[in-house]
Amino acid sequence: MDNVYPACAVAPGEIIKMELEERGWSQRDLAEIMGRPPQAISEIIRGVKQITPETALELAQAFGASAEIWTNLEASYRLDLARQRGGNGGSEIATRSRLYSMLPIADMIRRGWLCATGVAEDLERDVCRLLGGNPEAMIEAVSLRHSVARGPERGAQVAWVCRVRQLALEQKVPPFSRADLIKAIPEIRQLATTPEQVEEVPPLLQSLGVRFIIVPPLPKTYIDGVLCDADSTPIIGLTLRYDRIDSFWFTLMHELAHLVMGHCALHLDNFEDEEQRRDEQEQEANRQARAWLIDQNAFESWVARTRPYFSRRAIERFAADQQIHPGILLGQLMFDGTVSYKHLRTLLRKVSPYLRKWTDSSGR
Repeated sequence: MDNVYPACAVAPGEIIKMELEERGWSQRDLAEIMGRPPQAISEIIRGVKQITPETALELAQAFGASAEIWTNLEASYRLDLARQRGGNGGSEIATRSRLYSMLPIADMIRRGWLCATGVAEDLERDVCRLLGGNPEAMIEAVSLRHSVARGPERGAQVAWVCRVRQLALEQKVPPFSRADLIKAIPEIRQLATTPEQVEEVPPLLQSLGVRFIIVPPLPKTYIDGVLCDADSTPIIGLTLRYDRIDSFWFTLMHELAHLVMGHCALHLDNFEDEEQRRDEQEQEANRQARAWLIDQNAFESWVARTRPYFSRRAIERFAADQQIHPGILLGQLMFDGTVSYKHLRTLLRKVSPYLRKWTDSSGR
């Protein structure tokens, strides 16, 4: 049921004047009864001074009514005045409330994705520009292949994907050919031997018609990467939430596997998500990514010979045989649970210094 308000709230001062007339008192009489200056009583009656809880108690004692009557009268009157002064303020607040409930607006403003503005209409226009249309419809329409077990905010995920698309679409690339990408996988894989070589990956992808961008994640999104627009000009977006060579390469190859295998729906990936790990397409992409990076038959044979002691020297030697950085090999051992995540972490080199040109720097 909609809230119902009186057409006009009665000013407490009008009730006081009625009480005075009924008793034949003057304002000065009331001032003397309450021990207040006559000016104070005049200001209360004219509505200049508000009725405080203390004044409500004194009026109740003077007129023989409850203090709650006076406090309620005062509150209703002031609320009515606020509504009259507010004009369009209510709808402004409602618009901002709706946007803030759907999206992490404050984080997006801090990142520079949205302009800081006190005008709700301008904020909504900015949101629609980023999301490419109606915010509610966009959040509802985007199919995010992701469990909510860890509580990520759906609106934050959609906002992140839209930021990836916004930046990636600024890149000019030739038409995409899946056949050309498949032929180029070995060339891409050859860049996985040193951290420095990752800076060659984005331009190589672009030459193949694949847009690439890194956008740091918003809070509570738990995203590693995304593949979108796969049916036109594909976009691969990464977060680098784990700034490690193993995470970069596995995420990249996983998204490329989706593309090569024709998984054309939007894929938003979080490799710690148990529900996602059980998804058939995700398992297929995982297997292909691992196969591209490391010969899995050789890997399983080496693990069987080496376990339970995986020394730095053993890891580096097998990585050299595979022509891959040892951190990527260590990453698979960790992901499989073969070694602890605390083991030889110095091998897990950072890659962000080599990808600054391709990273969204807004808000930094």
